[in-house]
Amino acid sequence: MTKTTEVPGAKAHLAAPSLHGTTAGSRTAALHRPPARLLRRATPWLFLLAPLALLITFTYVPVANMIYYSFTDWDGISPDRNFTGADNYVQILTRPELFRVFFVSLYYLAASGVQIAVALYFATVLSFDLRFRNLFKGLLFFPYLINGVAIGFVFLYFFQDGGTLDSVLSWFGAGTDHAWLGDPTSANTSLAGVSVWRFTGLNFVLFLGAIQSIPGELYEAAQLDGATRWQQFRSIIAPSIKPILSLSVILAISGSLAVFEIPYIMTGGATGTSTFVIQTVKLAFQFNKTGLASAAAVVLLLIILLITWIQRRLVPDEKVDLV
Repeated sequence: MTKTTEVPGAKAHLAAPSLHGTTAGSRTAALHRPPARLLRRATPWLFLLAPLALLITFTYVPVANMIYYSFTDWDGISPDRNFTGADNYVQILTRPELFRVFFVSLYYLAASGVQIAVALYFATVLSFDLRFRNLFKGLLFFPYLINGVAIGFVFLYFFQDGGTLDSVLSWFGAGTDHAWLGDPTSANTSLAGVSVWRFTGLNFVLFLGAIQSIPGELYEAAQLDGATRWQQFRSIIAPSIKPILSLSVILAISGSLAVFEIPYIMTGGATGTSTFVIQTVKLAFQFNKTGLASAAAVVLLLIILLITWIQRRLVPDEKVDLV
């Protein structure tokens, strides 16, 4: 019988070229394959590419152009744009009539306080078990979904002489000879009331979302301790929604300074209802002073940023621990 003799290491020697070829192929493929870490870093930017392009195109580029126009005497039509330096800003800061319209914003600032209080009240009440609460949520948020121009026309007929408001008041024996939009005080009060009706829904949704994010165990523990609804609001809800409340105040202040739609549609800025934005629009499109209007817009932006910065310094964000 013939005995086969195996040479030690022969199999390993025969397999070595195959392993070597596989390793070389893997290295070649790895050279042409981008690193996984690079892909992970680039993936978020690929998703952000489209929104960033839209944001830069329709926000930052127009703002940069506005700042450039504010240093010129451009009329909005002529191709000539003469550089005037800070002359437009000097006019704005030295002409009292341009800043007098900021007093109108006080009406809307007071109305913002009312709408925050009303929205917080309904958000707190509707966060608990209540019949038809979904219906009430829809009724409160619905005005915010309506176009501002449509709201302006609706309430224009509501406040006109012999209109809806006068008809309702006549049912209770009240006089109907008052022109609601005829003098500055009643006109600004009426317009501010319209803003309360429209924007309460936005604050309501913000507050309701913050309240519903509070763990239910806290309410159960408070009920076991015998806490009333007011005590639950003061000790649980109010501290938990402080960041949202701060955001609402910032939106209220900036919104009261930048009011435009409602007074422009209903009065056009007449009878002492002109706001800073309405005045800026008239400077640009009625008096063809685009450079001066751009400077006014930049000043308004700086005022809003300054007020926001001061508020953030006075009321800094605090981490809310709900556990």
